[in-house]
Amino acid sequence: METLRVVELYSGIGGMHSALKESGIPAQVVAAIDINTTANQIYKHNFPDTPLWNKTIEGISLDDFNKLSFDMILMSPPCQPFTRIGLQGDIRDSRTKSFLYILDLLPRLCKLPRFILLENVKGFESSSARELLVKTLKECGYTFKEVMVSPTSVGIPNSRLRYFMIAKISPEDFSSQKVRLADSQPKLTFRANISPEPTVTISFIKKHDHFLYKLETGTELQRKMKQNSVQSVRMVQDFLEPQMEVNLEHYLLPPKTLLRYALILDIVQPTCRRSTCFTKGYGRYVEGTGSVLQCCMETEMQSVFAGLDQCSEEEKLQRLSTLKLRYFTPREVANLMGFPQSFSFPEQITSKQQYKVLGNSLNVVVVSRLLQLLVS
Repeated sequence: METLRVVELYSGIGGMHSALKESGIPAQVVAAIDINTTANQIYKHNFPDTPLWNKTIEGISLDDFNKLSFDMILMSPPCQPFTRIGLQGDIRDSRTKSFLYILDLLPRLCKLPRFILLENVKGFESSSARELLVKTLKECGYTFKEVMVSPTSVGIPNSRLRYFMIAKISPEDFSSQKVRLADSQPKLTFRANISPEPTVTISFIKKHDHFLYKLETGTELQRKMKQNSVQSVRMVQDFLEPQMEVNLEHYLLPPKTLLRYALILDIVQPTCRRSTCFTKGYGRYVEGTGSVLQCCMETEMQSVFAGLDQCSEEEKLQRLSTLKLRYFTPREVANLMGFPQSFSFPEQITSKQQYKVLGNSLNVVVVSRLLQLLVS
């Protein structure tokens, strides 16, 4: 295959670019476009030879895009208009302006790109923005496939369900094909079936010999146990930094956090095959931002949480501290998101900034497999 000329829109820290390199597809990113200053610093640090345009997409003319003569578009438009916890403004949200501009511009390009890959959050699949995207692609002669994929499907112990669309101009219609991403593991089929979340209650009882010690239901406990039993998913310990290379004491949860949030922490152990989605608030906020790691395996979690609500604050803290709970380091989060070891952060980027940009990024391995499927 000849070298593809690629435009990376909403380039962020370079997750799409990393995926493109990991895919092995002969390609050159001829322009990466983003206006986030921190993300651009990180992108330039990792891809110094790629032209990086610090411009709004809607500020780039049709003529400028035509001059790039690109074969592929990679893009991850702003997700805030479609997230479940947001206002779900959809195309009424001003942050979709650039995406609507892309849809208006696409049919007017001198040469349509052969391939398109788009990533977004769950919720995009039912949006008006998605309807406009599908309408535009059909009018331009593209065939496309939509899937919901989580990294667990490619053997990574992290839940990060995302919407993907892959589209190409081809006489072959692949929209009805099942999406299977080849690996050394058995081939995996991705599905979009999402179960509704159960009502959460406090429980301090034993059920089926498994201890419910946090704000979770029996259904949640069974789900976590099932995730930990999937042998095709690797263990968390495979993604951790060597202890001699980082001061892990720096990442221990502070006493105030332990006392206030102990019952809602998603605690995983190195031998677990699961972790929750890491968001941009990880390290600053606790609820729903990502899992924490139990470092002391000599302490049984049941002995810590049994009757914890009856203890004084001093005893609670003493018990909880024995678990040595810590945040995953930014490098470990990057590992779980599939970034290669060659990916790094400039020295001036703080841990807080690293967590934030990683939370806004995507899983590199998932995208690389979809790219391989797209151009095959």
